[in-house]
Amino acid sequence: MLAIVETCGKQYEIQEGRYIDVEFLGKDENETLELDKVVMIVAGEQSQIGQPYLEGATVKVTVLKNGKEKKVLVYKQRRKKGYRKKNGHRQQFSRIMIESIDFPGKADVLAAETPKETKVKTAKKAAVKTETKVKTTKKTTAKAETKQEETPTEEN
Repeated sequence: MLAIVETCGKQYEIQEGRYIDVEFLGKDENETLELDKVVMIVAGEQSQIGQPYLEGATVKVTVLKNGKEKKVLVYKQRRKKGYRKKNGHRQQFSRIMIESIDFPGKADVLAAETPKETKVKTAKKAAVKTETKVKTTKKTTAKAETKQEETPTEEN
């Protein structure tokens, strides 16, 4: 199950139990907060799209750390004028861990997901792989037979 959340003027695709880096939120480390600007929930056939946001949907996150990105150098120069300017910038970010995605109808979505369907699909893939192996072995034996027939004619 995925969700698309808007924060700091940007949209991010998130999943429960994962972390992402967003623009600096101004919160301390290990602080929890809720994001209520959920744009979309992707859950198979029961996906929901907000107009512009889903009502009642929230995402609980915890700030893991605040830091700065790698330095970006900006260099300006005017030819034949002796003008040179070098500037560096490090953008601040907050790393957040997604604890839970809550929305109306979440229980129905979780009940609709069944792990048995995935096992059936993998069994079909395994059967297809064994059929292709059988076909390749038949081709190699046919080539070997033609080589055996040619060798006695060359010796005579």
